[in-house]
Amino acid sequence: MAGYLIKDTTRQEREQIVADSLGNIDAYCDGCMCGITEMYQDYIDGKKELREINMEFNARYVRDEDMDGRK
Repeated sequence: MAGYLIKDTTRQEREQIVADSLGNIDAYCDGCMCGITEMYQDYIDGKKELREINMEFNARYVRDEDMDGRK
């Protein structure tokens, strides 16, 4: 694999990249951030790069959007 960019990966490789990055995480486990696995679906689908998704998340986090349980 040449990199993490959509143009350099297959869907299967992107699925593996996300799985490896998140580790052994279950969307229903206690203490897991709700939706973390779904957050990267646009990357897996080839719609958005990882950088874009992470930047959007960071912008929401900084603005405190959708983060009711964070306080």
